[in-house]
Amino acid sequence: MNYLVDSNIFLEILLTQEKSQEAQDALSTIERNSFFVTDFTLHSVGVRLFREESFDKFRQMMSEMIDDVGLIILSLHTEDTEQIIYHAQRFNLDFDDSYQYTVSEKHDLQM
Repeated sequence: MNYLVDSNIFLEILLTQEKSQEAQDALSTIERNSFFVTDFTLHSVGVRLFREESFDKFRQMMSEMIDDVGLIILSLHTEDTEQIIYHAQRFNLDFDDSYQYTVSEKHDLQM
């Protein structure tokens, strides 16, 4: 099974938040090359970590995710705009959640 992982999972771990261990446990169950994120997720994590000047954490995350886990990065394109809007309106989602939902649906991923 292939999974789309959201930025909150990474931030829980990287910022050692309350549910950090749960997030680590969840990620550890995903098989190599079954691990997907959106470009939006990576940018969101980057924005947060750079704001805190945690450049090494971002570098480490990217290195570990790509080298160790086989992270696959997915993007949407202009032709997907209508689907993003459709999902936002249908399910009352904000842009981030609608983007993630659209990628998940387009690539048949579990969230």
